[in-house]
Amino acid sequence: MSKKFKIIILLIVVIAVGWGIGKYTSPSASESNGSNINVGDNLQGEPGNTGESDGGGITDPAVADPSDPSDTPDSSNPSEPSNPPESGGDNAGSVPDPISAEPDSITVMVNKQYGLPDNYKPTDLVYPDVRFTFKEKIEKRMMRSEAAKALEKMFAGAEEDGIYLAGVSAYRSQATQTTLYNRYVERDGEEKARTYSAVPGYSEHQTGLAIDVSGSDGKCAAESCFGGTKEAEWLAKHVGEYGFIIRYPEGKQDITGYKYEPWHIRYVGKDIATYINEKDITLEEYYDAIPVSK
Repeated sequence: MSKKFKIIILLIVVIAVGWGIGKYTSPSASESNGSNINVGDNLQGEPGNTGESDGGGITDPAVADPSDPSDTPDSSNPSEPSNPPESGGDNAGSVPDPISAEPDSITVMVNKQYGLPDNYKPTDLVYPDVRFTFKEKIEKRMMRSEAAKALEKMFAGAEEDGIYLAGVSAYRSQATQTTLYNRYVERDGEEKARTYSAVPGYSEHQTGLAIDVSGSDGKCAAESCFGGTKEAEWLAKHVGEYGFIIRYPEGKQDITGYKYEPWHIRYVGKDIATYINEKDITLEEYYDAIPVSK
Protein backbone atom coordinates (compact mmCIF):
# COMPACT_ATOMS: atom_id res chain seq x y z
CA MET A 1 0.00 0.00 0.00
CA SER A 2 1.40 3.33 -1.03
CA LYS A 3 2.12 6.11 1.45
CA LYS A 4 -0.31 8.42 -0.36
CA PHE A 5 -3.15 5.93 -0.06
CA LYS A 6 -2.53 5.50 3.71
CA ILE A 7 -2.75 9.25 4.22
CA ILE A 8 -6.14 9.38 2.42
CA ILE A 9 -7.56 6.58 4.63
CA LEU A 10 -6.31 8.35 7.77
CA LEU A 11 -8.01 11.59 6.74
CA ILE A 12 -11.29 9.73 6.14
CA VAL A 13 -11.12 8.18 9.63
CA VAL A 14 -10.39 11.53 11.30
CA ILE A 15 -13.33 13.19 9.48
CA ALA A 16 -15.68 10.33 10.44
CA VAL A 17 -14.71 10.49 14.14
CA GLY A 18 -15.11 14.26 14.25
CA TRP A 19 -18.58 14.08 12.69
CA GLY A 20 -19.72 11.50 15.25
CA ILE A 21 -18.58 13.56 18.22
CA GLY A 22 -20.35 16.64 16.90
CA LYS A 23 -23.60 14.72 16.47
CA TYR A 24 -23.81 13.71 20.14
CA THR A 25 -22.80 17.06 21.58
CA SER A 26 -25.08 19.41 19.57
CA PRO A 27 -27.92 21.05 21.67
CA SER A 28 -31.47 19.70 21.19
CA ALA A 29 -34.31 21.85 19.90
CA SER A 30 -36.05 21.97 23.30
CA GLU A 31 -32.92 23.29 24.96
CA SER A 32 -32.09 25.80 22.30
CA ASN A 33 -35.50 27.50 22.43
CA GLY A 34 -35.62 27.63 26.25
CA SER A 35 -38.44 25.07 26.75
CA ASN A 36 -38.22 22.24 29.27
CA ILE A 37 -40.03 18.98 29.80
CA ASN A 38 -42.22 19.31 32.91
CA VAL A 39 -42.83 16.13 34.88
CA GLY A 40 -46.15 17.58 35.96
CA ASP A 41 -47.54 17.94 32.45
CA ASN A 42 -49.39 14.67 32.82
CA LEU A 43 -51.33 15.93 35.91
CA GLN A 44 -55.00 16.81 35.46
CA GLY A 45 -54.66 20.56 35.40
CA GLU A 46 -54.96 23.43 33.00
CA PRO A 47 -51.86 25.21 31.63
CA GLY A 48 -50.52 27.62 34.21
CA ASN A 49 -52.19 25.75 37.09
CA THR A 50 -50.00 23.05 38.56
CA GLY A 51 -52.68 21.92 41.03
CA GLU A 52 -50.18 22.02 43.86
CA SER A 53 -50.99 23.16 47.39
CA ASP A 54 -48.74 25.35 49.51
CA GLY A 55 -47.45 22.21 51.16
CA GLY A 56 -46.14 20.84 47.88
CA GLY A 57 -48.66 18.02 47.60
CA ILE A 58 -51.00 17.57 44.65
CA THR A 59 -54.62 18.53 45.24
CA ASP A 60 -57.77 17.74 43.34
CA PRO A 61 -58.31 20.80 41.12
CA ALA A 62 -62.06 20.45 41.64
CA VAL A 63 -61.76 21.04 45.39
CA ALA A 64 -61.56 24.67 46.55
CA ASP A 65 -58.56 25.62 48.64
CA PRO A 66 -59.95 26.85 52.00
CA SER A 67 -56.89 29.02 52.46
CA ASP A 68 -57.67 30.97 49.30
CA PRO A 69 -60.08 33.89 50.03
CA SER A 70 -61.33 33.75 46.45
CA ASP A 71 -62.71 30.26 47.06
CA THR A 72 -64.81 31.19 50.08
CA PRO A 73 -67.72 33.57 50.65
CA ASP A 74 -67.08 36.86 52.39
CA SER A 75 -67.44 36.16 56.08
CA SER A 76 -66.15 39.43 57.50
CA ASN A 77 -69.53 40.03 59.16
CA PRO A 78 -71.85 37.04 58.65
CA SER A 79 -74.65 38.29 60.85
CA GLU A 80 -75.11 41.85 59.60
CA PRO A 81 -75.21 42.50 55.82
CA SER A 82 -74.21 45.97 54.66
CA ASN A 83 -77.07 46.17 52.17
CA PRO A 84 -80.08 44.41 53.68
CA PRO A 85 -82.37 43.26 50.84
CA GLU A 86 -86.09 43.69 50.69
CA SER A 87 -88.12 40.52 50.92
CA GLY A 88 -88.03 38.68 47.64
CA GLY A 89 -85.63 41.21 46.12
CA ASP A 90 -82.80 40.54 43.70
CA ASN A 91 -80.27 40.81 46.50
CA ALA A 92 -81.89 38.13 48.63
CA GLY A 93 -78.83 35.91 48.24
CA SER A 94 -76.63 38.43 50.02
CA VAL A 95 -78.39 37.89 53.34
CA PRO A 96 -76.78 35.26 55.58
CA ASP A 97 -78.58 31.98 56.06
CA PRO A 98 -80.07 32.05 59.59
CA ILE A 99 -79.51 28.31 59.88
CA SER A 100 -75.75 28.82 59.86
CA ALA A 101 -75.80 31.73 62.27
CA GLU A 102 -74.05 31.23 65.60
CA PRO A 103 -76.37 31.07 68.62
CA ASP A 104 -74.33 33.84 70.26
CA SER A 105 -74.91 36.18 67.32
CA ILE A 106 -76.97 39.26 68.14
CA THR A 107 -78.91 38.71 64.89
CA VAL A 108 -79.54 34.97 65.23
CA MET A 109 -83.06 33.98 64.16
CA VAL A 110 -84.93 31.62 66.43
CA ASN A 111 -88.43 30.49 65.53
CA LYS A 112 -90.38 27.29 64.93
CA GLN A 113 -87.92 26.22 62.24
CA TYR A 114 -84.61 27.43 63.65
CA GLY A 115 -83.73 26.33 67.16
CA LEU A 116 -80.84 26.64 69.59
CA PRO A 117 -78.29 24.04 70.72
CA ASP A 118 -79.67 21.81 73.44
CA ASN A 119 -79.75 23.63 76.79
CA TYR A 120 -78.01 26.66 75.30
CA LYS A 121 -77.32 29.46 77.79
CA PRO A 122 -75.61 32.79 76.96
CA THR A 123 -72.42 33.47 78.89
CA ASP A 124 -72.93 37.23 79.26
CA LEU A 125 -76.28 37.41 81.07
CA VAL A 126 -76.69 40.40 83.39
CA TYR A 127 -79.47 42.13 85.30
CA PRO A 128 -80.51 45.30 83.43
CA ASP A 129 -81.03 48.28 85.68
CA VAL A 130 -84.69 48.85 84.83
CA ARG A 131 -88.07 48.48 86.46
CA PHE A 132 -89.74 45.04 86.46
CA THR A 133 -93.19 43.94 87.56
CA PHE A 134 -91.52 41.87 90.30
CA LYS A 135 -88.63 42.50 92.71
CA GLU A 136 -86.84 39.13 92.81
CA LYS A 137 -83.52 38.74 90.99
CA ILE A 138 -84.41 35.58 89.14
CA GLU A 139 -83.53 34.29 85.67
CA LYS A 140 -86.36 36.01 83.83
CA ARG A 141 -84.92 39.35 84.88
CA MET A 142 -81.67 38.74 82.98
CA MET A 143 -80.62 39.70 79.47
CA ARG A 144 -77.42 39.56 77.48
CA SER A 145 -75.13 42.49 78.24
CA GLU A 146 -75.53 44.40 74.97
CA ALA A 147 -79.29 44.01 74.96
CA ALA A 148 -79.49 45.01 78.63
CA LYS A 149 -77.66 48.27 78.00
CA ALA A 150 -79.94 49.04 75.07
CA LEU A 151 -82.98 48.29 77.23
CA GLU A 152 -81.79 50.72 79.91
CA LYS A 153 -81.47 53.47 77.31
CA MET A 154 -84.90 52.68 75.90
CA PHE A 155 -86.60 52.81 79.31
CA ALA A 156 -84.89 56.14 80.00
CA GLY A 157 -85.99 57.50 76.63
CA ALA A 158 -89.56 56.42 77.29
CA GLU A 159 -89.59 58.21 80.64
CA GLU A 160 -88.48 61.42 78.92
CA ASP A 161 -91.70 61.08 76.91
CA GLY A 162 -93.77 60.39 80.02
CA ILE A 163 -94.01 56.65 79.36
CA TYR A 164 -93.12 54.33 82.24
CA LEU A 165 -92.31 50.79 81.14
CA ALA A 166 -91.64 47.64 83.13
CA GLY A 167 -90.07 44.31 82.24
CA VAL A 168 -92.22 41.22 82.56
CA SER A 169 -90.06 38.32 81.36
CA ALA A 170 -86.65 38.29 79.69
CA TYR A 171 -84.23 35.32 79.65
CA ARG A 172 -85.82 31.91 80.03
CA SER A 173 -83.89 28.66 80.32
CA GLN A 174 -84.86 25.62 78.29
CA ALA A 175 -85.96 23.87 81.49
CA THR A 176 -88.29 26.75 82.36
CA GLN A 177 -89.66 26.84 78.83
CA THR A 178 -90.36 23.11 79.03
CA THR A 179 -92.39 23.58 82.20
CA LEU A 180 -94.37 26.48 80.74
CA TYR A 181 -95.00 24.82 77.40
CA ASN A 182 -96.24 21.60 79.00
CA ARG A 183 -98.57 23.62 81.21
CA TYR A 184 -100.04 25.47 78.22
CA VAL A 185 -100.48 22.24 76.26
CA GLU A 186 -102.30 20.65 79.17
CA ARG A 187 -104.57 23.69 79.47
CA ASP A 188 -105.27 24.59 75.84
CA GLY A 189 -104.10 21.64 73.77
CA GLU A 190 -100.93 21.53 71.69
CA GLU A 191 -102.31 23.15 68.54
CA LYS A 192 -103.45 26.29 70.33
CA ALA A 193 -100.44 26.37 72.67
CA ARG A 194 -98.08 26.50 69.68
CA THR A 195 -99.67 29.76 68.51
CA TYR A 196 -98.35 31.61 71.55
CA SER A 197 -95.73 29.40 73.19
CA ALA A 198 -92.51 27.98 71.74
CA VAL A 199 -91.45 24.37 71.83
CA PRO A 200 -88.51 24.02 74.25
CA GLY A 201 -85.27 24.89 72.49
CA TYR A 202 -87.04 27.16 70.01
CA SER A 203 -87.83 30.12 72.23
CA GLU A 204 -86.38 33.59 71.64
CA HIS A 205 -86.35 34.16 75.37
CA GLN A 206 -83.61 31.52 75.65
CA THR A 207 -81.29 33.76 73.56
CA GLY A 208 -81.30 36.45 76.26
CA LEU A 209 -82.13 38.98 73.54
CA ALA A 210 -85.92 39.11 73.97
CA ILE A 211 -88.13 40.57 76.67
CA ASP A 212 -91.83 41.01 77.33
CA VAL A 213 -92.65 44.57 78.36
CA SER A 214 -95.66 46.22 79.98
CA GLY A 215 -96.60 49.48 81.63
CA SER A 216 -95.22 50.11 85.10
CA ASP A 217 -98.55 49.14 86.65
CA GLY A 218 -98.31 45.66 85.13
CA LYS A 219 -101.83 45.80 83.71
CA CYS A 220 -102.37 43.78 80.53
CA ALA A 221 -98.89 42.28 80.92
CA ALA A 222 -98.37 39.77 78.09
CA GLU A 223 -102.06 40.03 77.21
CA SER A 224 -103.80 41.17 74.05
CA CYS A 225 -105.23 44.24 75.81
CA PHE A 226 -101.71 45.67 75.99
CA GLY A 227 -101.98 46.49 72.27
CA GLY A 228 -104.26 49.45 72.93
CA THR A 229 -102.15 51.08 75.63
CA LYS A 230 -99.97 54.18 75.31
CA GLU A 231 -96.99 52.06 76.25
CA ALA A 232 -97.58 49.74 73.28
CA GLU A 233 -97.97 52.72 70.96
CA TRP A 234 -94.69 54.21 72.18
CA LEU A 235 -92.88 50.90 71.71
CA ALA A 236 -94.18 50.46 68.17
CA LYS A 237 -92.91 53.92 67.27
CA HIS A 238 -89.56 54.01 69.07
CA VAL A 239 -88.09 50.51 69.65
CA GLY A 240 -86.00 50.67 66.48
CA GLU A 241 -84.12 53.69 67.80
CA TYR A 242 -82.64 51.44 70.48
CA GLY A 243 -82.00 48.34 68.37
CA PHE A 244 -85.23 46.46 69.11
CA ILE A 245 -88.09 45.20 66.94
CA ILE A 246 -91.65 44.11 67.69
CA ARG A 247 -90.90 40.48 66.97
CA TYR A 248 -94.44 39.30 66.28
CA PRO A 249 -96.26 42.17 64.56
CA GLU A 250 -99.93 42.32 63.74
CA GLY A 251 -101.01 40.58 60.54
CA LYS A 252 -97.80 38.56 60.23
CA GLN A 253 -98.82 35.34 61.99
CA ASP A 254 -98.54 33.28 58.79
CA ILE A 255 -94.91 34.38 58.54
CA THR A 256 -93.74 34.33 62.16
CA GLY A 257 -95.94 31.47 63.33
CA TYR A 258 -97.15 33.43 66.36
CA LYS A 259 -100.10 35.69 67.00
CA TYR A 260 -99.64 39.42 67.46
CA GLU A 261 -97.60 40.21 70.58
CA PRO A 262 -97.03 43.97 70.94
CA TRP A 263 -95.25 43.37 74.25
CA HIS A 264 -92.56 41.00 72.91
CA ILE A 265 -89.51 42.92 71.71
CA ARG A 266 -86.26 41.49 70.42
CA TYR A 267 -82.82 43.10 70.25
CA VAL A 268 -81.08 42.83 66.85
CA GLY A 269 -78.93 46.00 66.83
CA LYS A 270 -79.76 49.47 65.53
CA ASP A 271 -78.98 48.97 61.84
CA ILE A 272 -81.14 45.92 61.28
CA ALA A 273 -83.85 47.16 63.66
CA THR A 274 -84.10 50.45 61.77
CA TYR A 275 -84.36 48.65 58.45
CA ILE A 276 -86.99 46.17 59.67
CA ASN A 277 -89.11 48.88 61.28
CA GLU A 278 -88.91 51.22 58.28
CA LYS A 279 -89.90 48.44 55.89
CA ASP A 280 -92.57 47.07 58.22
CA ILE A 281 -91.28 43.53 57.84
CA THR A 282 -90.41 40.63 60.13
CA LEU A 283 -87.07 39.02 60.91
CA GLU A 284 -88.14 36.12 58.68
CA GLU A 285 -88.74 38.51 55.78
CA TYR A 286 -85.43 40.21 56.44
CA TYR A 287 -83.66 36.88 56.07
CA ASP A 288 -85.91 35.95 53.13
CA ALA A 289 -86.79 32.78 55.04
CA ILE A 290 -89.71 30.53 54.21
CA PRO A 291 -92.81 31.56 56.19
CA VAL A 292 -93.13 29.42 59.29
CA SER A 293 -96.72 28.37 58.67
CA LYS A 294 -95.99 26.97 55.19
